[in-house]
Amino acid sequence: MKKVQKPKYRRILLKLSGEALGGPDGVGICPDSLREMARQIAEVRQMGVQVVVVAGGGNIFRGISGQGQGIERATGDYMGMLATIINALALQDALEKLNVATRVQSAIAMAQVAESFIRRRAVRHLEKGRVVIFGGGTGNPYFSTDTAAALRANEIGAEVILKATKVDGIYDSDPNTNPKAKRYDQITYLEALGKRLKVMDSTAFSLCMDNKMPIIVFDFFKEHNLKRVVLGERVGTLVTG
Repeated sequence: MKKVQKPKYRRILLKLSGEALGGPDGVGICPDSLREMARQIAEVRQMGVQVVVVAGGGNIFRGISGQGQGIERATGDYMGMLATIINALALQDALEKLNVATRVQSAIAMAQVAESFIRRRAVRHLEKGRVVIFGGGTGNPYFSTDTAAALRANEIGAEVILKATKVDGIYDSDPNTNPKAKRYDQITYLEALGKRLKVMDSTAFSLCMDNKMPIIVFDFFKEHNLKRVVLGERVGTLVTG
């Protein structure tokens, strides 16, 4: 009789970048990437893991880049928040096509398309087996979706933040340009800050460090990698105290 593997984590927050939703080009919404994301999320949900997702919006619009186009920073950030809602709705649709019950909660009130973020309601959805997708960032300009992920993870009592990327962990330099780049299996918050490794922006990273929230950076596009992380296998890079 095959032994059933027990997940290491009961409740996770998965941080998806907008660029990941955009596929190889990182622009727009790639149907193949969207389906693969939904399939991996459904796979761990079937194991009984409670899943929260924070989606970025860089595949559609990035607030800080809007400044270079003459758009006022706060306005650009609000535009970026709306982009994350589009991504959240797309992911919800992909998950529901796999019969995964899903709710989108927004930090910006838009009752026709998403619930407003209410912590207790989000936790209740998780307890009922639903995947919860948080859109709209924190609802405030000047804060990234990384910060939203760190904030929501702590609010809803997640055990770990899983940062989905296109590389297999954290390196001391860009592995795409430096073939001798060193990959870390594990690193402390202070080491990552001291080496200026771009795990998350400084606000998000400080929030994780202050609340001892572990972060795992891993390659989301390798088959079954999310499941492997949830089972506690040594995948990607662990950032911890």
